Amino acid sequence: MSKYTELKRECYEANLQLPELDLVIYTFGNVSAADQAEGVFAIKPSGVPYAELKADDMVVLDFENNLIEGKMRPSSDTKTHAFLYKEWNDIGGIAHTHSTYSVAWAQAQMDIPIFGTTHADHLTNDIPCAPPMSDELIAGNYEHMTGQQILDCFADKGLDHKEVQMVLLGNHGPFTWGKNAAKALYNSKVLEELAKMAYLTLQINPDAPRLKDSLIKKHYERKHGKEAYYGQE
Repeated sequence: MSKYTELKRECYEANLQLPELDLVIYTFGNVSAADQAEGVFAIKPSGVPYAELKADDMVVLDFENNLIEGKMRPSSDTKTHAFLYKEWNDIGGIAHTHSTYSVAWAQAQMDIPIFGTTHADHLTNDIPCAPPMSDELIAGNYEHMTGQQILDCFADKGLDHKEVQMVLLGNHGPFTWGKNAAKALYNSKVLEELAKMAYLTLQINPDAPRLKDSLIKKHYERKHGKEAYYGQE
């Protein structure tokens, strides 16, 4: 048995959820799972249909993109995952999809405004959209620089990746992350639903106001604050 069996299974199970949650079609998208202590992560192999995947197909690499274990080529987004794991050593899972509403906002190059309490249950900010990548970066190490594009967006907007665990990349699509692969996947589904709700809100009322600060604070803190009371102890 491989020392990475459990890591590969975590990655595999999260990837199988992508089509089940209606976040991908065909072979689009990927989820990775990291072991920060070991400095490695498992990721979906490139271009393999989800129905054909097996846990042992997951590819294990280190944060410098060196192959550790696996027989297939890893996801084309692997360098982005490796970059983020190396820069943010407190995350254990990353998901990337091309889900419809999230991508629509990314193609519009717009942040997703915080209109309601469903959004505030998860974060207190608009969901950021990074500017499209520059020609110079596109011509370089594209997937690696996609990670830099995310870091630059958070630095420019003064955001903390621990609090805002999702981003849109202009003209591209969403990335999400979390403490493990399951949390990254959860954040992908939440992002897609918030993107859909915001779109519909603006169709009903193009001048819809942002959620007021008191409601943002209340809904976020009752789930995430020091005195949170949502759920069970």
